[in-house]
Amino acid sequence: MALLLSALLALVLLWSGGLRAGETEPTLALSPPALVLKGIPFEVTVAGSPAQPLWLVLDGRRHALAFDDGEAVVEGLVTGADHVALTLVDATGRVLAEVDSPAIAGWLSVLPALLAILLALVFRQVILALFVAICVGGWLGYGLAGEQLLTSVLDSVNVHVLAAASDSEHMSVVLFCLLIGGMVGIISRNGGTVGIARHITRFVRGRRSAQTTTGLLGTAIFFDDYANALIVGNTMRNITDKLRISREKLAYLVDSTAAPVSAILLVTTWIGFQVGLIDEAIRQIDGFEGSAYGVFLAAISYSFYPILALLFVFMISLSGRDFGPMLKAEIRAVQQRGEPDEALTDREAIAEEASIDAKPGIPHRALNAIIPMTVLVLTTLGGIWYTGMSELGFPAGASLRDVFGNGDSFTAMMWGSLLSTLVALVMTRAQGLLSMDETAHYWFEGVKSMLLPITILMMAWALSSVNEALNTSDYLVSVLSDSLSPELIPVSVFLLSAFTAFATGSSWGVMGIMMPLVVPLAWAVLQHHGLAGDPAAMHLFYAAVAAVLAGAVWGDHCSPLAETTLLAAMASGCGLVEHVRTQLPYALFVGVISTLCAVLPVAYGLPWWLGLAISAGIMALGLRLLGRRAEAAEQETDMPARAEADAR
Repeated sequence: MALLLSALLALVLLWSGGLRAGETEPTLALSPPALVLKGIPFEVTVAGSPAQPLWLVLDGRRHALAFDDGEAVVEGLVTGADHVALTLVDATGRVLAEVDSPAIAGWLSVLPALLAILLALVFRQVILALFVAICVGGWLGYGLAGEQLLTSVLDSVNVHVLAAASDSEHMSVVLFCLLIGGMVGIISRNGGTVGIARHITRFVRGRRSAQTTTGLLGTAIFFDDYANALIVGNTMRNITDKLRISREKLAYLVDSTAAPVSAILLVTTWIGFQVGLIDEAIRQIDGFEGSAYGVFLAAISYSFYPILALLFVFMISLSGRDFGPMLKAEIRAVQQRGEPDEALTDREAIAEEASIDAKPGIPHRALNAIIPMTVLVLTTLGGIWYTGMSELGFPAGASLRDVFGNGDSFTAMMWGSLLSTLVALVMTRAQGLLSMDETAHYWFEGVKSMLLPITILMMAWALSSVNEALNTSDYLVSVLSDSLSPELIPVSVFLLSAFTAFATGSSWGVMGIMMPLVVPLAWAVLQHHGLAGDPAAMHLFYAAVAAVLAGAVWGDHCSPLAETTLLAAMASGCGLVEHVRTQLPYALFVGVISTLCAVLPVAYGLPWWLGLAISAGIMALGLRLLGRRAEAAEQETDMPARAEADAR
């Protein structure tokens, strides 16, 4: 019995000692990236507070961990293996934790974006293209494991689209679109939009003045690119249809004023975002003197593409000339004399079916549309001002620029769209133009017209998150951001930002990724050449900052995945692929000229204003040589047929 009690006592002591040892053993969390690109540096985070030195082992190499506030970060890890095995060990070599991550070749990270663009342009089925790209991207995230192929297909909606739908800012855009669609449905049926068209057409004397008016309206609604695209497109569509201006041309005019205006004017919803990025980036520069807003203001002069894109809109509008696919679209619109195409694509057919005619037998009063639209604009601007002041703490001397830069545009847009819808409803019922059932029905008809574009928008957001998970931007930067001479930094950044925006469809995402990299890189290159702080060389620094913004806008204009591209097509009633196909030559035309005649020469010492002037002159000359008026081209097309008829 004594022997049995001794054994039990020994077991209790061993158990309690082991418990105490387990209690003192620190808990360590090893957090590797979900996916690693071969040859591309990545980092690993280890959380915990160990009492002894620890090492991270990768491919047989040990990396010492330095913990600070319970966390250690190991940067610059690179592997060429197909599978990354990370091991956490102590001084004795005892393994404390092990994790695995799949690894793929870096170029594969660009494949989903390229596949989406290719399929969208070739098959003109945007939803299918985005779905395939999301599935392929998800499979790449699993390291192309064969058993995960079905899982990747299921994750396309259950993970990626759901994550996009769960984002509050994304849902703000969705609600704004739905409410705007409902409001437009009401004011279309109660005769308000017809009334606007009749009033404006009294001053619009022809195709050129209608296009110029569209450009001016797009410039006037400068505070946000989303609101710009939706308001201008929906307002001008009936007018341009009546004047036989193609939906493709309207979408181009809307798209090419929305983002450029919001990007370069001093009081817009973009400014707070951009200045915040610049501020974070310049904090990494030792000894840099100057404010983030000052850098932004200095960089505006070097934002060549947005400025020239706006200028080209008015060149096209005032001259009446077009070239490429846009000229064909304009000739078709002139020949049809406003009638819809007999061979509409599915996307265009849905847009045509969604059009709502004014109710017969009621007066067509322009105020029924003007007042709700005014409420939309003023409430949105007022909401941005209020949220901006709230963010700043309602200071007495706050400047309008700072207030609008810190405003919450998404909240303000929802306020504006809701109040404008309520105003349209009350005005319609007060005048007895529609019954309550009719008002509700046509509000919902307007909402329905937004469902397909919103579906595409959600899938585009999902693909953007897939690209982020695949580290697509990291790969592009690593490939194209080798050591450069100072004069080549602006053009390299411009092209890299443009290509990344084209592949991802997100101008804001590109700015968020590129700005923290470009600003310290540009300053480091200037320091290496002894030019940092030299007033004669600061234009290179400002031009590099501007190149991020300008390149993001250029890529956004060229990409069928871009949100503003989709919204412009949606509001104009134009097929997304047709909009991209007709706008792409114009965007490339302006982008190439701005690169060769402004970005490069200005980096080598040409004054920025002279670069803009030369670029504008070459654009005007090119348009003169390449462009033709649709009316004249249509007459030339009909001449052989007329001659044959006369001969008969």
